[in-house]
Amino acid sequence: MPKLTRAGRLATLRQLLAEARYTSQGELIDALAEQDIVVSQPTLSKDLLELGAVRQRAVGGALVYAAAAEEGEDAVLEKLARLCAELLQSIRHAGTQILVKTPPGAAQYFASYLDLAGLPGVLGTIAGDDTVLVIATDPEAANRTVGTIEDMTRTGKPAKEDS
Repeated sequence: MPKLTRAGRLATLRQLLAEARYTSQGELIDALAEQDIVVSQPTLSKDLLELGAVRQRAVGGALVYAAAAEEGEDAVLEKLARLCAELLQSIRHAGTQILVKTPPGAAQYFASYLDLAGLPGVLGTIAGDDTVLVIATDPEAANRTVGTIEDMTRTGKPAKEDS
């Protein structure tokens, strides 16, 4: 089994937080182990901070870990730009389809930020393990999206709007 990247681990952790309620880091460590991800408590703490996870009162009063509330548009674009610079290995497109390659385990995490960013002309994404398929509304939108992603990959900063 290939070594899971940090981004892949974060994507799995984000998915676990979205799907179930965990009252302790021990429960999260066990849930990650069920996904064949071995993580120490200090590493899990850092990962939870990175994801902005918080402890909230669940129905019934128990404190549970929860994924951060949706981030503001500027914060999402900043994070997407950083992910482009850190994770994007290649990008190609044909017609309205854009194929983005990432390290193994990082595609779903990357795609979630592409979806959150709501780039103009993007209908949505489909993510595998190391590949994201981005569907644009038309070939012009695909060209603009590729340019935006390439710019963010080069600079690590959100692309400037051409308006």
